[in-house]
Amino acid sequence: MNTHKNARLTYLRRLELVQDMTERGLSASEAGLQQGVSAVTARKWLGRYLAEGPSGLLDKSSRPARSPRQIDPNVALVIVELRRKVMLQAHIASYVGVSKASVSRVLRRAGLSRLSDLRPPEPVQRYEREQPGELLHIDIKKLGRIERPGHRVTGTREGRIQGAGWEFLYVAVDDHSRVAFTLMYPDERKESAVSFLQAAHAYYAGLGIQVQRLITDNGPAFHSNVFVKTCCELQVNQKFTRAYRPQTNGKAERFIQSALREWAYGHAYSHSDERRAALPQWNHFYNWHRQHHGIGCKPPISRLSATNNLLTLHT
Repeated sequence: MNTHKNARLTYLRRLELVQDMTERGLSASEAGLQQGVSAVTARKWLGRYLAEGPSGLLDKSSRPARSPRQIDPNVALVIVELRRKVMLQAHIASYVGVSKASVSRVLRRAGLSRLSDLRPPEPVQRYEREQPGELLHIDIKKLGRIERPGHRVTGTREGRIQGAGWEFLYVAVDDHSRVAFTLMYPDERKESAVSFLQAAHAYYAGLGIQVQRLITDNGPAFHSNVFVKTCCELQVNQKFTRAYRPQTNGKAERFIQSALREWAYGHAYSHSDERRAALPQWNHFYNWHRQHHGIGCKPPISRLSATNNLLTLHT
């Protein structure tokens, strides 16, 4: 029994109350006066005791005995089965004879509110190219400029600077080795994208990696004629991700998460210049020292055979 803290009568008090009236001959008023309750309350507990015995003195649930507007469980099962046959909610309501709101409530509980919920989830496809340079993932991340420490550092949004602007982190990740290359640009226009592609191609060439193809999202900078022309000049085959499928470019997306957590928001910067100056050092740490769980907890640079000797001497 879950009796609230201000209750006058517990189970034992109720039992004593009815015993005063049934065994000791007290009236309802006299018995109620001894327990600090009214005569009406005393007669209520006496009636429940006479009808049900001692168990009638226990607290009962406030839930009604029947709910006429509640959907029958069998009807709910029919609604779900009809939904699995790709029927619309309005048609189900008309067929079963219940309201649209009831159908919506049942389908929401079953996780079938949208027609897309009926389609099986796409299996996760994991892949990795066999050699470095076979595929290069390129992506762009928009970052707010820093004029002074913001709410992530101070913990308050007071004194926020409006209109500080944006800067853009360009990232390239080799599919096989996970070796990454990053640069900051003031915009995400085609000129910046071309400049980054040329710099990334030169960086990987310095590591002995010949970039054969790259994959980007469908941003206008990557679809521009000058970017396509630069890919042809570098003899790089360009591919695009599927629409609304960022996981196609998942290695770049995952790298961006690490960069935001460990570099962009991992330290307190007083200005964007400080954050930008810290990027090369963190990128070096990521490539040469940081353990990568996707490649056996080894640094990405360890997957390049041309750098194995240098890696043993590198500190």
